[in-house]
Amino acid sequence: MSGITYNAAIAEIQKILAEIESQNADIETLGAKIKRASELIAVCKDKLTKTNTEIEELLKKIE
Repeated sequence: MSGITYNAAIAEIQKILAEIESQNADIETLGAKIKRASELIAVCKDKLTKTNTEIEELLKKIE
């Protein structure tokens, strides 16, 4: 899963949300969709945390 880009993860989350909000999601697949969204959110959070750490380190170097 770590091979997915931040933008691709966000796009997939938005697609899942649209499916859920449109009420077109089958109850049988709803759990799987929510699980996938949760996994994607974790990927995004990890990428944001890493980027934030890198930025902070760069800013320390130029001070």
